[in-house]
Amino acid sequence: MTDNTFKVACSNCNLRELCMPIGLEIADMKKLDEVVATRRQVKQGQRLFGNGDAFTSLYAIRTGFFKTCISNEDGREQVTGFQMAGEIIGLDGIVTDQHSCNAVALEDAEVCVMPFSNVEELSREFPVLQRHVHKVMSREIVRENGMMMMLGNMRAEERLAAFLLNLVQRLHARGFSQSEMILRMTREEIGSYLGLKLETISRTFSKLSDDGIIEVKQRYVKILAPDELKKIFNPQSCQTCI
Repeated sequence: MTDNTFKVACSNCNLRELCMPIGLEIADMKKLDEVVATRRQVKQGQRLFGNGDAFTSLYAIRTGFFKTCISNEDGREQVTGFQMAGEIIGLDGIVTDQHSCNAVALEDAEVCVMPFSNVEELSREFPVLQRHVHKVMSREIVRENGMMMMLGNMRAEERLAAFLLNLVQRLHARGFSQSEMILRMTREEIGSYLGLKLETISRTFSKLSDDGIIEVKQRYVKILAPDELKKIFNPQSCQTCI
């Protein structure tokens, strides 16, 4: 991992509406530039932070994809989430001052480093920033609750449908296609996240493809029949899963 020495300007970033409060004046937005210290580049497969590391900063993903995961007692990895550009990671460390999971880059990535002391100091000056941090934390709680519901109540097809729809929705909010995507994570990682075995994930992908709902070519996925995919699961029960 390397830190770039040049200063980051949130006010000039095209992702600011995704990871920073909206509705600020330009002058206030420039003050928020003080939140970010540097950019950090993380190579594919490297950790941004690890379980047990001291918590010092939040990280706004500028480019790339990450997964967060924990290791079970027997050494197996359990994926707990996937994060993309415009999202903030590192919130897990706020409570105990140390991280409770690993954050691993799924592809070469770049993050903006936001020392938490800076965030706290500016939050006192800008209550809107404090509310934004609370909103991000709340979204994570809602997402975790939705995940628990999905793992407890949904069949394999429903879990994968919810995952694909939510992922393409998040990507579309960042200017990507409404129907096509390249999966940065492996099927094994998807299975770990959804609580399904690899063979079950592969079989479910094949079934959705055979039914003409999606087209799959290795990691390329195209949603051919979004309405049919939505019918597979109950959207009221899992709007925030993943």
